[in-house]
Amino acid sequence: MKQLKNGWKIIRGYVVSLVVFGFVIGVFLQGVLSMSDRMEKEGAETLRSAIARASVQCYAIEGRYPPSVAYLEENYGIKIDRERFDVFYEGFASNIMPSITVNSRIMEE
Repeated sequence: MKQLKNGWKIIRGYVVSLVVFGFVIGVFLQGVLSMSDRMEKEGAETLRSAIARASVQCYAIEGRYPPSVAYLEENYGIKIDRERFDVFYEGFASNIMPSITVNSRIMEE
């Protein structure tokens, strides 16, 4: 009877250890996913800011805002990782700052 009691204590100890280990792994994975999500958002905002700065620079040099993001890529050194980001660049007129939206593709999946 004593051996059976000790056996259950050992099994219960293993189960508790596995549950605690699973909880710690879950918390760790949640933290990693949260950090990854935050980094994607910051990357999108950084790209949007770079496009806006290049647009203003183009306006200062050429007297007009660029007609497209492709123009900024060709002439102002903007690099866009098209596998990670979708860029929406809408210019109303050459003398009005365009609307710039950058969305992360990874967060959408």
